[in-house]
Amino acid sequence: MKEQLDCSVQTERLLNASPQEVYSAFEDPALLAQWWGPEGFTNTFSQFEFVPEGRWVFTMHAPNGANYLNDSIFRELVPNERLVIEHIVMPWFRLTVTLSPSENKTLLHWHQEFENPTVAAAMRELSTTANEQVLDRLGSILTKTQTY
Repeated sequence: MKEQLDCSVQTERLLNASPQEVYSAFEDPALLAQWWGPEGFTNTFSQFEFVPEGRWVFTMHAPNGANYLNDSIFRELVPNERLVIEHIVMPWFRLTVTLSPSENKTLLHWHQEFENPTVAAAMRELSTTANEQVLDRLGSILTKTQTY
């Protein structure tokens, strides 16, 4: 039997926020810029069109001073439920974020699909670590922005 080749990196996180609050953290560029990227990274957005087929062009600034240009397209936006973002520069990937309500919280499923198993294997360790840090930062921002 032939082994199935895996092109994806996945993680889940239970966030102490509603699906609406989580979705808003993607939708609001001022919030998104604060939590997108691994720990220590900052962002400068040059284009942010949060509509289906809209562009998102930004530079991620690493703590060591390196800059990483990113260019993505919002392929699917279902408010409070699902986002599909296609990263159209190397390395290509499609990120699907699904938000499910769970007892006054949100179960976020993060599915990052790369162009082929070789790229996925090369990116898996970096992406897994970076994605966990991104979700840590998202959780922190959600805690700061909640009103009671």
